[in-house]
Amino acid sequence: MKSQWIFTSLIPHIPSCFSSILFPFKTPKLYQFPSSNLPKLVLNHLDLSLLLSLSGKQGFFLLGSSIHASFIKNPENIYPIEDFKDSNNALVVWNSLLGMYSRCGTLTDLTKLFDEMPMRDTISWNTMVSGFLRNGKFDEGFAYFKQMRKSGICWFDQATLTTILSACDRVEFYHVVKMMHGLVFSNGYEKEISVGNSLITSYFRCGCLSSGRQVFDEMFERNVITWTAMISSLVQNELYEESLELFNQMRSGPVCPNSLTYLSSLMACSGLQALTGGRQIHSLLWKLGIQSEVCIESSLMDMYSKCGQVNDAWKIFESAQDLDEVSMTVILMGLAQNGFEEEAKRFFMKMFESGIEIDPNMLSAVLGVFSEDTSLSLGKQIHSLSIKRNFGFNSYVNNGLINMYSKCGDLEESAKVFSRMSQRNSISWNSMIAAFARHGDGCRALQLYEEMRSDGIAPTDITFLSLLHACSHVGLVEKGMELLKSMTDVYGIIPRAEHYACVVDMLGRAGLLNEAKTFIEGLPVKADMLVWQALLGACSICGDSEIGKYAANQLILETPESPVPYVSMANIYSSRGKWKERARTIKRMKEIGVSKEIGISWIEIEKEVHSFVVQDRMHPQAELMYGILEELLELMLEEGYVPGNVTPTEWNLEDISKYALDIGAGHGYFKRNEESEQLRFQVRCLFSVAFP
Repeated sequence: MKSQWIFTSLIPHIPSCFSSILFPFKTPKLYQFPSSNLPKLVLNHLDLSLLLSLSGKQGFFLLGSSIHASFIKNPENIYPIEDFKDSNNALVVWNSLLGMYSRCGTLTDLTKLFDEMPMRDTISWNTMVSGFLRNGKFDEGFAYFKQMRKSGICWFDQATLTTILSACDRVEFYHVVKMMHGLVFSNGYEKEISVGNSLITSYFRCGCLSSGRQVFDEMFERNVITWTAMISSLVQNELYEESLELFNQMRSGPVCPNSLTYLSSLMACSGLQALTGGRQIHSLLWKLGIQSEVCIESSLMDMYSKCGQVNDAWKIFESAQDLDEVSMTVILMGLAQNGFEEEAKRFFMKMFESGIEIDPNMLSAVLGVFSEDTSLSLGKQIHSLSIKRNFGFNSYVNNGLINMYSKCGDLEESAKVFSRMSQRNSISWNSMIAAFARHGDGCRALQLYEEMRSDGIAPTDITFLSLLHACSHVGLVEKGMELLKSMTDVYGIIPRAEHYACVVDMLGRAGLLNEAKTFIEGLPVKADMLVWQALLGACSICGDSEIGKYAANQLILETPESPVPYVSMANIYSSRGKWKERARTIKRMKEIGVSKEIGISWIEIEKEVHSFVVQDRMHPQAELMYGILEELLELMLEEGYVPGNVTPTEWNLEDISKYALDIGAGHGYFKRNEESEQLRFQVRCLFSVAFP
């Protein structure tokens, strides 16, 4: 074989030509290359170690196993016996074989080889630990670490510690990180920078931010990896201001930031929408000449998009020499998040028509765009595309589909996608629970929560937010309060303002306004605008002007420029017949220059999305639609519907929409079918357009 001749002739230059040697084994024909046909070589233990290492890194399992077979069956064909009389030389090859099986993920072969090894050292044990951890087998990997300590022959080193710490990426591994931290000090590794870096990252991944920061502050020496690990960990935990302070502190010291450091700092600017800071970092990148790196360009585009500067993001996109799927997704999301939904759609369609590779992350992002403007038909096209591209088993895509169908009003299709998923993560469960909650089906949301727990998936803060929302809509006050308590007592999750706002809304919808006010006053943190808005909204529903005025005043103190407290109080006063108070409120709005933001709704009819603003008369079929609405209102009143308030502006929009759907179907305006949720949603949109 010609490749064998090349293989043999290049032996004197093995260290510099292994990539060429390995290339023939990538072809299907040579994948079946039997060990007996390996060319007769003269390799020492270092040559074999290097060849096995490359086999593992490239995933050439058959080549590595063929070398292993020759090493056992025909040793005279592959290495000089004299070289392996030294047990240390033989151990180098044994460890390289372990490394090859570990990297190729063949754990059965790895275990068998380890058990048969005539001798072992620390590297052998480390390879076993890392092999199982790398392949997601934490318990087995940690068991080998325990055996290593009990053996008394070999002792762990800093590589062992960093390997185990790198695998501790979830809250449940916190006790392991604490134990490893203790071993670091008791065995004199506290001055090792790599160990300190791993401790910082592991503590932050486990949610113990104070311990991670303490490790950083107490380190004897820090390198660029240390600073970057700390800054990126702060960013991942949304501590953006603290991360930028640390970035500036790093720049004033002897250690220079690298690309990853700048990347994390740009992400912090994106999170804070800090345009000035982002521009300063962009200027630094330009001076250093690294602004053209693909990951940097993507982060710059994301930062400018999050800061509302789509034009700047687009300029970077157009000038970029190398674009990947991440860059495409960032600019797509940037367009959508800044109100350019149609441009985002056209951009995606142009990408698709140009033959650009579409990956699951991009599809997930696109689904998020289409779900925001009820583009059900386009969402279904993306669903079909995901099936054609074999993304049907991708959790990101399926989660996006659940969310898209739910927001577009097709709850049953969301449930179908969820039921077909072979693997579900916490986002999958949260998306489906949120879908049921969004559609007012609190019982199914709570039932799914119990199934989630039975499946071994720990609920997150998002889970509880959806559950509280569900309890609010179905009036399960006691269950909601029970969930809030278990959130902290059982799962150790600290409630956010959104959770407290949901509880206030739940109490308010149940007519327990005094209890809602008392709940706010007893919060462990100062109530923010979300909480006061929830109380004010509840007062609007119940028509309570006294507590409503109290909530409105608190909200004005929080956000004096917001029209919400004024509009809500005006509606409360009108519902109670207090016209003078209403007039004073409207006058006050005009005096301080506060105006109500115009509401907008979207409806998809026959694959075309129509948008409407409140009291919109610009649509070509506006007269027809308003005529139908007036007829529906007359029919509803004739059928005996009593809205309970004095004017249509104060009618309960959800109730009136449901009632209109029943009346409309009975008189032939609508046809009931399997998409009744979507139809009800459209009727609700029409009423929201008619009445401000």
